[in-house]
Amino acid sequence: MNAKTQQVMFSSKNDDWTTPKAFFEKLDKIFGPFTLDPCCDSATSLTKHYFTEQQDGLSQDWSGHNVFMNPPYSRGELKRWIRKAYEESQKRNTLVVALIPSRTDTKYWHEYVMKARHILFVKGRIKFGDGANSAPFPSVVVVFDSNYTGMYPTICSLEP
Repeated sequence: MNAKTQQVMFSSKNDDWTTPKAFFEKLDKIFGPFTLDPCCDSATSLTKHYFTEQQDGLSQDWSGHNVFMNPPYSRGELKRWIRKAYEESQKRNTLVVALIPSRTDTKYWHEYVMKARHILFVKGRIKFGDGANSAPFPSVVVVFDSNYTGMYPTICSLEP
């Protein structure tokens, strides 16, 4: 991958990629109802309960919630959020659904994502928020579930 491609795929002017409401509603029908968004702000939250950046969702307890998260996508931040999602999902009656870039070559992918109950590769590219164009990267929905005891995740694709 050349330097220009890496710059586009692994950095942005900000970490906010607002979840398309219709896509969220589709996930909410399948895995919800979602009760917590741990990484948003009051303008972008799609759940009743949420944590803003100032409240620091990484330091909060998510236990007992059906969590939806679309975390910050920068490399260092994303790894921290995926680790937190996995750890919280090990608590009783806790489900965490994460919309993230599909970066199957990363260390966090193999340490945490491969322990998920479901890995749903999104067909095509998602158009986030009010963006004029679709994302420059593929996306995936990862489902961590405290009630899952299997060895291998279900892997399939999902229409955006």
